[in-house]
Amino acid sequence: MTTMTAGKGRPPDSRIVVLGNSGVGKSALIVRFLTNRFIWEYDPTLERTYKHQTLLDDEPTLMEILDTAGQEETIQHEGNIRWADGFVLVYAINDRQSFEAAGVIKQHLDQVKKTNVLCTLVGNKVDLLHERRVGTDEGESLAQEMSCGFVETSASDGGEEIAEVFNELHRDIKRRKMVESKGRRRSSAQQVKHVFNRMLNKIGNSS
Repeated sequence: MTTMTAGKGRPPDSRIVVLGNSGVGKSALIVRFLTNRFIWEYDPTLERTYKHQTLLDDEPTLMEILDTAGQEETIQHEGNIRWADGFVLVYAINDRQSFEAAGVIKQHLDQVKKTNVLCTLVGNKVDLLHERRVGTDEGESLAQEMSCGFVETSASDGGEEIAEVFNELHRDIKRRKMVESKGRRRSSAQQVKHVFNRMLNKIGNSS
């Protein structure tokens, strides 16, 4: 079940932003994931947020997915970056400039988030192999350099790997949140213990 964001509801389990140059097929990838359909025409300047409710790993799951417009100022909008838990970085295999842009975007994400962000690199448009300008080995190498997953696919043809891009990223986000939550609980417990020990010391010194 997928709906456009509207009204209030429970907070999402993961917030995912899809980034990349204009024309690489960001919207087409998202729509293919959400509806298993391919869209030929869409407004590349329109930014949309989708809510996706599904059963993943036997658990009710709510994802929010932001489809960004292709303009550089939108791609690098810090509000979108801070909002997100993870990112899908898209380039087209027949557009070397979009491939190079993906690496620049990743560096910007890390700077804004002040951490190595969770992301997946996607080489789209493998249905246009005769126009290929970026090799699979180059995509794999960049993904390894960026410490993120890598997939080549076609939003036009579809494939199970498109769903796995979003589902695997959601799992990574969930794992990181669990680790961070445990860390916060441990830190909070240590603070309580520290305050308690100080109180005991004060009582001991006053008696």
